[in-house]
Amino acid sequence: MTNLETTTQTPSAMNVRKPSTTPEVVADYSCLAATSPLWHPMEKRLYWADAPRGRLFRHTPSSGTHELVHQGGGIAGLTVQADGSLLLFMDSGAVRVWQESGIRTIVEPLTGEAGCRCGGVIADPAGRVLFTAAPAGGRPGSLYRLDTGCTVVKLLDGISSPAGASFTPDGRALYLTGHSGRAISLFEYEESTGAVSNPQVFVTLPESLGAPRGLAVDAKGFVWAAVQGGSCAVRFSPAGREEQRIYFPATLVMGLAFGGEDQRDLYVTTAGGDDKKENGPGAGALYRVRPGVRGTAGLPSRVGL
Repeated sequence: MTNLETTTQTPSAMNVRKPSTTPEVVADYSCLAATSPLWHPMEKRLYWADAPRGRLFRHTPSSGTHELVHQGGGIAGLTVQADGSLLLFMDSGAVRVWQESGIRTIVEPLTGEAGCRCGGVIADPAGRVLFTAAPAGGRPGSLYRLDTGCTVVKLLDGISSPAGASFTPDGRALYLTGHSGRAISLFEYEESTGAVSNPQVFVTLPESLGAPRGLAVDAKGFVWAAVQGGSCAVRFSPAGREEQRIYFPATLVMGLAFGGEDQRDLYVTTAGGDDKKENGPGAGALYRVRPGVRGTAGLPSRVGL
């Protein structure tokens, strides 16, 4: 791997950090659309991508460093494989395995999805990966499943604006944004088959707030949603009641994920770094807050292993 860009910050005192909902800038690369924050439990690092520019970054909390580790193609989703490598979900539905020693393609672009942008990438308890595909031009998108043998199966069509996905702590249900307008939908999930069914509206955000994008679920089963256009992340109870709202100095809040060795850091990505005057002074940056709750550790994917 060629280290394209490295920046060092003064590391936080990780063992004495207290809960705080004041956003802390972790790194600001003025991303067009910073997405897919992902905690790597083996490396104890946080990865994220600038989707349109195909830039992959990582942050090491123990040293306070962050760096650009790969660039090439549109990257819109990530999972950690069981062997420690990363799966990169690329434009048009291609999937690549990335390691510091190199990158290789394991799934070719999907037929009929030329130019689409993948998102909502999440591994299920069996090591398969669910992901959404958003076509160019604002047309409705689809939900797919990538099986461990590298076969891709379409699960749903007609998703208005696919963006984020997250499982309930027991893995029996799936939250999905974009299935119906500004709603977060809840599907039953069958682990043995990888099928989704029985969609229900979990919560609908008011138009004045914005649209839900990335999702995360904490250890108590509460749902966190990044709100594009709302400058915030919102926490909902399992019953769909808003419990907490955290604001950021960026209008376009895109993704979030829990991380840190204790799973109590919430990392949040934002977009619009090419026009901070329009999108906020912190647009395009990666943030960290410590909201006082523990997150759920992401599941590893096992595709091709």
